[in-house]
Amino acid sequence: MQTKEQITLNKFSLQFILFALVALIIGNLFGILAGFQYIIPDFLKDLLPFTKIRPFHDSTVISWIILAATGSIYYAISNLEGLTIYSTKLTKLHFYLFLIIGVIIYISIGSGYMGGREYVAFIPILIVPILLGWALFGVNYFKTVLKQVKNWPVYYWMWGTGIVFMIFHLAEAHFWFSPYFRENFVRDLTVQWKSYGSFVGSWNQLVYGLSIYIMAKIKNDDNVGRGKLAFFFYFLGLSNLMFGWAHHTYIIPMQAWIRYAAYGISMTEWIILGYMIYDWRKSLSIEKKESNSLAYKFLIATDFWVFINLLLALLISIPIINFFSHGTHITVAHSMGTTIGINTMILFASLFYIASRIDNTIDIKQTKLIKAFYLFNGSLAVFFGALIAAGLKRSEWMYFSKNVPFGEMKISLANNYFVFLSSGIVMFIGILLLSIPLFKTFLKSYIKTVMST
Repeated sequence: MQTKEQITLNKFSLQFILFALVALIIGNLFGILAGFQYIIPDFLKDLLPFTKIRPFHDSTVISWIILAATGSIYYAISNLEGLTIYSTKLTKLHFYLFLIIGVIIYISIGSGYMGGREYVAFIPILIVPILLGWALFGVNYFKTVLKQVKNWPVYYWMWGTGIVFMIFHLAEAHFWFSPYFRENFVRDLTVQWKSYGSFVGSWNQLVYGLSIYIMAKIKNDDNVGRGKLAFFFYFLGLSNLMFGWAHHTYIIPMQAWIRYAAYGISMTEWIILGYMIYDWRKSLSIEKKESNSLAYKFLIATDFWVFINLLLALLISIPIINFFSHGTHITVAHSMGTTIGINTMILFASLFYIASRIDNTIDIKQTKLIKAFYLFNGSLAVFFGALIAAGLKRSEWMYFSKNVPFGEMKISLANNYFVFLSSGIVMFIGILLLSIPLFKTFLKSYIKTVMST
């Protein structure tokens, strides 16, 4: 029998998840619109120029990651772990604060009144309520877990670390408010890209923590989150969060060994994550694989995309290759491969695991969902390949072609853009086929929860 606090938290955790799925679908729609503008530059140009579509896409997809991770963590600590949340009022305030901020961000971008930097292009003053929301999450999380859990498993540490560093690095991304940073180009650019790299590292702590949590739950073995390898992975991820940003700042004057060390840290983190999933996969019984089929499949897909992105990252970390690849579609492929192939796969694994614990709707529709799973991953592979091919052609134009106009180069990429857009549309269909059953399952649970309060 759930307590009143658990029922209330269940309601808000489901709201986070429901809005995350909406953000995933809308974010992908903006991505498709951007793809059309690559092929037809005048497509919706007056209504939604690329200068608006891109920040819409970036902000919405980041919202998907943040909201899905937050909702999953809230649901896990209360419904799956049975902890009593410190304050449902803080959870309520956290949710509505983020919801209102999301609406204002859309108004900000839509009206063209932005003024922020890349990835945080919205009205800069919004960072204040955003930081407040994360602070509310942090107080609620630590007040809940510190009082009720001893000898934390690694995923508790990862979630806590992700929250704390998210607050710091979001604040750091706005150090340019100060003339000390804004009026010095090198200092400003260094802090800007350092904060963005660490911002991604912070949400990785939340998401990767969920991957270990789901592995432990599927195996029904708490040692998955308590072993030496798990904690080594945590400290490696923490090192990556704090220092791995350096390989993003090639244009900033610095010692070469700093970049190489940063690359080494970030690549090793992926190797350990991939090995953990591989080792966990080998130790699972057929029964446990089949009883958690969809969550299991998405974690295995994560392992595949960890390998692919690791291979690409190792290649572009070679200075001579990075010189030719930096600033091309190859960099975009790396970003998409990690955001979709790793983060989104883990979040789908988390949501399907939670949904399977709510009722058997997901299991009934499992055959169709497995087809959607392969459609999603297959189209992502084509999408990824099209970006690599486009990046190679653009690099060739940048460094080896003489007297070839930019417009002519863009025309030569038409076939790559067509494949890129087509695979993106198919990938969106796969996401829809996966998201709609999830949305229905969580919505039914939400309605049931509301009616019981």
